[in-house]
Amino acid sequence: MTVEFRPVTKEEMERFQYIAANVFVSDQNPDATTVMQPELTYCAFEDGKLATTYAEWPLTMRFNGSSAPIAGVTFVGTLPIYRRRGYLRKITTDRFEILHEQGERVIAALYASRAAIYQRYGYAVVSTQCSYSFDPKYLQFSVPQAVPGNFRELADDEFPTLVELYRHFRADKTGYIHRAKAMWDVGVLAAPPTGRMLNKVVYQENGEPLGYMIYVMETPPGGDAPGPNQRLIIRDFIWLTPAAYKAAWNYVANMDLVSNVVWRRVPSDDQLPHLLLEPRMLRKTSGDGLLGRIIDVEKALPQRCYDEEGTLTFEIKDDLCSWNQGRWKLEASTEGSSARRTSEDPQVTMPVSTLAMLVFGQISASEAARMGRLDVSDDSTLPLWDKVMRTKYRPFCADTF
Repeated sequence: MTVEFRPVTKEEMERFQYIAANVFVSDQNPDATTVMQPELTYCAFEDGKLATTYAEWPLTMRFNGSSAPIAGVTFVGTLPIYRRRGYLRKITTDRFEILHEQGERVIAALYASRAAIYQRYGYAVVSTQCSYSFDPKYLQFSVPQAVPGNFRELADDEFPTLVELYRHFRADKTGYIHRAKAMWDVGVLAAPPTGRMLNKVVYQENGEPLGYMIYVMETPPGGDAPGPNQRLIIRDFIWLTPAAYKAAWNYVANMDLVSNVVWRRVPSDDQLPHLLLEPRMLRKTSGDGLLGRIIDVEKALPQRCYDEEGTLTFEIKDDLCSWNQGRWKLEASTEGSSARRTSEDPQVTMPVSTLAMLVFGQISASEAARMGRLDVSDDSTLPLWDKVMRTKYRPFCADTF
C-alpha cells in the first residue's frame, strides 16, 4: 500500500466533490470544480485513489477591530473504507507546518460536524451560535420605542449599499468574515428553491441607510390549513443603531400571514431576549459556532486589537506545533502589540486551545481558571488578563464556509 499527500489535480476535482458530498450525506453542495481551486486542497491518496479530502479558503476575519488573514478549513472528509488510518491527522499536522513556514495565515477556523474530531488537534470552540424560532405575535417590547425611519425594498443595482452596511456593522466585531462578491452570491443572496421568495429590505432615516434584512418567505409542508401559515427565514440581519434593530422587528411583526419566524444564525449576545415581554417564546437554542486554532502564537496574537494596555506572561502546551511550546510575553496596547519568547515566570499555563478561546473572547481567563482550562501562578494577574483579552462583542461568524 502506498500513501501520498498532495493537492488534487483539476481532473480529480469531480471525485473530490463526490467524497465531500458522500461524507456529509448532502446533495446540496455546489459543483466543487467551480467553487474550489485544486491548489487550495491537500488530500490523502491510497494506492492512487482519493481517500481523504481537505481544503482551505484564504479568508480575512475581523479580530476585535482589526483584520486577520485566516485559513478557512472546509471540505474535510474521509470515505468510511479509509478511516482510522491517521490520514486526517497527517494532513492537519502537515498544513500546520506549511502555514507556520509561510507565516501569513497563522489562525485556522472551521465549522465541525463533531467538535471532538478537531479538539484533539488543538482547536477550540471559539464562538457560540444561537437560533430563534417563534410566532411573530410575541414581538412585543417591554419598553416600546417609536422609530423615526422606514423600510424600503432594495433594488438589484443597490448591492453596494449592502456591502457598506455590512462593512460598517462588522468593523469592531470578532469572527465576521470579509465577504467577496462570490460569498454574497452563494450565501445570503443565493436564489432560494422553487416556490420560495427572496426579499431584501433596507431601513433608512432621512434617506440614510442604517440597516437591512435579507429573508426568504415560504409556505412549509402542511401549510394549507386555515389561518396564517407562512414562514419567514432570516438569512442576514444588520443594524447600525438601536432604532434600526427595533424597526426591523416591528417590520416582521406587521406580517399578518406569518406564523413562524426562523433566524438560524444569531450572535450569542443578541439583544432581543432582553427586550421582549415574553423572551422565552423565542425558543432560543445554542450550539457550537466556529472552532479556532492558533498555529503560530508569535504572529497570531498581534493581529487582533487590544482595547487595554498590559503585559501578560504565559506558558503554552502544544503537542502538534512545537514552535508554540514554551513561555511567552504579550505586550498589548491600543497602539499595537507584540508577542515574543521570554524567560520570565508565567502568570498562567495553558494548552493552546485555551489560548484560542481567550484571544477570540469566547471566555475570560478567570472563567478558564474556574473551569480548570488553565493553571494560575499568580491569582492577582487574572483581572489584568480579563481586561486585556476582553473583546467589544462576543465572537460570532454570520457565514458558513
